[in-house]
Amino acid sequence: MLRYAMVATLGLAFAVTSAVTGNAEGKSDVAPTGALRVAVAVGPAASAFWTTRDPSTGKPRGVTVELAKAAADKLHVPLLLVEYQSSDEIAAASGKDVWDLSFMPADVKREQFVDQGPAYVAYMSGYLVRAGSDIRSVADVDRAGMRVGCIEGTSTSRTVERSLKQAKLTKFVKPEEAAELIGKGELDALAMGMGALEDLSRKLPGTRVLDQVIQSTGVVVVVPKGKAAAKAWAAHFLDEAKADGTVRSALDGNGFTSDKVAP
Repeated sequence: MLRYAMVATLGLAFAVTSAVTGNAEGKSDVAPTGALRVAVAVGPAASAFWTTRDPSTGKPRGVTVELAKAAADKLHVPLLLVEYQSSDEIAAASGKDVWDLSFMPADVKREQFVDQGPAYVAYMSGYLVRAGSDIRSVADVDRAGMRVGCIEGTSTSRTVERSLKQAKLTKFVKPEEAAELIGKGELDALAMGMGALEDLSRKLPGTRVLDQVIQSTGVVVVVPKGKAAAKAWAAHFLDEAKADGTVRSALDGNGFTSDKVAP
């Protein structure tokens, strides 16, 4: 029994080493189908996490897409983007063998589905308020009669749900629907990541992003639960991407020049 345990341990150690060094065995651990399947969340506004659709191609574009391309290049395999509407959707699909790698805000709830690696950027959430609103602070949001929206399946949604006592909260499965309603003035405030809110504010005249942060976490690289070799490769890849400027380039190339790369 002890011999078998030692063999299993040595086998796992070899798989992890192979994955990190990127040899043939490592590729099969990280991208078992021969392509790197990277899950991305697609929404109406861009951030260091959210992707949007390229108007000319209809395909996702954004920071996580650029990191996905770099990861596939590192492995010398094709890239396949797998689209979802939220981080929770991505995490829930982790056991279905439909994606190999993803990026999402760190969240304790998702640890039962995914193994989290290092962060590449800080992720702060706040509120966008409708045009003409008298809301000036986060405290003003939580009043009777206030209509607040958030995106279901996000860590921000859980933070907002815990904090609001008087306002009416609506969770939207489709981020585009929430964006449309606040643009029409049918929501008083919308909670999302700051980057996405700033992008939305530029698209929706009269709306404002409050200065106060309601949640702060890191956007981390993740793999499906229990894939030790893939987790080791992902962590090594992201650490290198931060050190060699890949992350900085992805942020700057998508307009997030003021976002700081995580240490």
